Amino acid sequence: MLDIALLPGEYAVCQMAAGSALPPALSSGLGATDVVTVSWTADGISVICPMDRAPAQAVVETAWRCLRVGTPDDVAVGGTLADLVDPLAGARVSAVAFSTFDTDYVLVPAVRLGEATAALERAGHRLHD
Repeated sequence: MLDIALLPGEYAVCQMAAGSALPPALSSGLGATDVVTVSWTADGISVICPMDRAPAQAVVETAWRCLRVGTPDDVAVGGTLADLVDPLAGARVSAVAFSTFDTDYVLVPAVRLGEATAALERAGHRLHD
């Protein structure tokens, strides 16, 4: 069983052109529950961030909700992502997963949040705000 927090607000999955500069808003003034992750490849830059911080020059896919495993003080355990993604796949809910040093995160479409949380609870996980 995992303890899963539903982070407030909606998130955006963004794509920026390779070599683009990241806007300062992505790294400054983050709230206590805000999460921003950036991945660079030869094809471009991918950013996941709160929707109100989405870069203006990015292609943006919005309206995702972010679920965090445990708290930032917890240590992530191997297999955690499978424990989250498998019930979502069984419910046919799309998911975008990423990990930090501290824990794992999963984004689910905002319009499917109820189905996602129900699937996770059926799998024995505890959800809270």
